[in-house]
Amino acid sequence: MRTDILRKTVLTAAGLAATAGGIAGPALAAQAAETTRPAAAVQADRKPAGERELRVDYAAQPNFYYCGPAATRNALSVQGKKIDVEAMAKEMGTTESGTDSINDITPVLNKEIGRNAYRSTEIPADKVDDKRIAQLRADIVRAVDDGRAVVANIAGTATDTDGNTHAFEGGHYISVVGYRDGGRVVTIADSANPDTASYRIDVDELAHWIASRGYAS
Repeated sequence: MRTDILRKTVLTAAGLAATAGGIAGPALAAQAAETTRPAAAVQADRKPAGERELRVDYAAQPNFYYCGPAATRNALSVQGKKIDVEAMAKEMGTTESGTDSINDITPVLNKEIGRNAYRSTEIPADKVDDKRIAQLRADIVRAVDDGRAVVANIAGTATDTDGNTHAFEGGHYISVVGYRDGGRVVTIADSANPDTASYRIDVDELAHWIASRGYAS
């Protein structure tokens, strides 16, 4: 299923260059190649009330247009799943133009976890209001508390909590793998560049980044 609101996305070479500043990752061990860890080590890191992080077996995307499959692969890794990115890309219909929308990713997430836990949510470009920001925050907290990462389709430029900018004017997919301050700040796993594999962002900033697209939670 596809919608007009959820536009086609592709990670451009310019977008890759824009993330090359490099920041320390708060939640990930960044690396370009996939690593192998015991499944028992991939679990929610229980923190004080209002804060939780999921442990990610991070891998960078292998090319500029596989951000959708790579974000999905990183999201599923928090449950200890080892996913073939090439096979996943075929299942999503990913081409050199990218993955069409979050609606192509949500069914794959549900298939891989074996239950219909994920749903797609759109954020219209002109309706990023307090209600939708609160919904995004609640959806992220609910998913992470359930041991699931969120996959988001974003576009444009956003600034993280360290003041670094992340620009994907052509569109991109990221994973949301944790939260703090009751979900007001969230942790991103970004497959675009292992030097900026992980960063934190205010949830209202994320909502504006998603605007005109959507997320699976």
